[in-house]
Amino acid sequence: MLSADEGTRAVRLARERLEESLGGATVPGGPPGNSHGLPPVFDEPRGVFVTLRRHPSRDLRGCIGFPLPVHPLQEAIRDAALSAATEDPRFAPVRAAELSRLTVEVSVLTVPVPVTSRRPDELVREIRVGRDGLIVDGYGTSGLLLPQVAPEQGWSSEELLAGTCEKAGLPPQSWRDPKVRIRRFEAQVFAERAPGGEVVREGP
Repeated sequence: MLSADEGTRAVRLARERLEESLGGATVPGGPPGNSHGLPPVFDEPRGVFVTLRRHPSRDLRGCIGFPLPVHPLQEAIRDAALSAATEDPRFAPVRAAELSRLTVEVSVLTVPVPVTSRRPDELVREIRVGRDGLIVDGYGTSGLLLPQVAPEQGWSSEELLAGTCEKAGLPPQSWRDPKVRIRRFEAQVFAERAPGGEVVREGP
């Protein structure tokens, strides 16, 4: 678990990476980045996603990350931040001038674990909206939704399962198929209230 200060530093690290790479000026009044002297947790392998949102609408502008702990946290944050800005296929690359109008959100993931229930009614009960993100794998494709997606959309557990299947390019009821693998994970989510501004912990 990251502390509030470590979460703030994670978000600052992501913004710093964006400003360095895209050439944008630092947000006026925003706290400086903290890429030096990071706490030991930043050297531990962690799964992480970086989400960019337009301010103040909170419309999505990019989201990419690493579901599994394959990179040290600081490296994963830097790489995910730049990828969210430049490689999300749903959006055109972020321009430097946009950075002052975007908020940065970092989700640090637990290791995904298999959902053990296979009866549809039991499976739905095992998934908790707001706590769980899901990964669906099957028929040569995969999809992931972060824990914050279901509350934002007003979804039930069953709708989260269906939505993750659709993210994978599968029919929405594919979660009922025994050949489809379902894993769940949790996340600590830290986000700027305004571009370059105060960082808060979101969710449960």
